[in-house]
Amino acid sequence: MTHTIREKGKLLARVRRMKGQVEAIERALEAEAGCEQVMHLLAGVRGAMAGLMAEVVEDHVRTHLLDADVPPSTLRAEAAEQLMGVVRAYLK
Repeated sequence: MTHTIREKGKLLARVRRMKGQVEAIERALEAEAGCEQVMHLLAGVRGAMAGLMAEVVEDHVRTHLLDADVPPSTLRAEAAEQLMGVVRAYLK
């Protein structure tokens, strides 16, 4: 079982909160809110997304790279490559 399945409820709750934040941005734009308010809402979503990414990356490292039950093998090298690919894409 992967860590995203094990933490499914918690992760989905975070995504649902972000969905609410994005909907607040949409409402603010539709209401022609000021740019300061929109930027604050955008910053909140960005912070929430970064927090979610950090949690998933940390769990990935703990589960696939540091797990004492997993013998050092190609699995760890593959997990490290996957992680680096995601981090590179995220930082673009």
